[in-house]
Amino acid sequence: MTLLSFARGPGMQVATLILIAGMFWRLSGILLLRRRVAHAAARNPFAVRLLGGAVTIFTRAIPRRTFWPRVGAGVVLNYVFHIGLFIVLFGGAPHILIIHEIFGVAWPDLPKGVIVVASGITLAALILLLVRRLCHPVLKMLSKPDDYISWLIVFMPIFTGILLSGETVAGYGALLAWHILSIEALMIWLPFGKLMHVALVFAGRGMLGYNFSRKGAAT
Repeated sequence: MTLLSFARGPGMQVATLILIAGMFWRLSGILLLRRRVAHAAARNPFAVRLLGGAVTIFTRAIPRRTFWPRVGAGVVLNYVFHIGLFIVLFGGAPHILIIHEIFGVAWPDLPKGVIVVASGITLAALILLLVRRLCHPVLKMLSKPDDYISWLIVFMPIFTGILLSGETVAGYGALLAWHILSIEALMIWLPFGKLMHVALVFAGRGMLGYNFSRKGAAT
């Protein structure tokens, strides 16, 4: 069995199983957490609380103006990274083909040059985020091994994808195998590290807004 055959076969099967089981375990643990009983009466009806939660998902996407001098650079880099990653994931022809095979839906792909540029910008933003973490005294102090492992786990699929598009350091089969294996490593790590925010960030913001609205507080 070649490395590519392993990556496409047993490797992908194991990674998918761990991803599904890990997501179920993580979400179950959150749902089963004991919650404090709210004894005070809600100040807003249920519909208003739901609206407050939905609005907070968007309002918390941008920091308040007061904090921009301190966090603005990090916010911009994060948005550049996430937008670039979105373009690569949903604009690249190979990714669209995989989505079509799994879900049966497809859309026109972007030119390869656009994907290459987006990949480069995304990788550069990710590297700058790491440099900022290493140089910022507070971020450096707060950083845990999870932060650096998660960074590497995200870095590798983007980096191998760029190498794959050029086929400069190895053959297509070898680069494709390493690209798939790096994605499988991300799938395995996702439920157990901070990358889980992919599934929790909007739910967390929504619950924050819902609870604030229940108390009649501004978000």
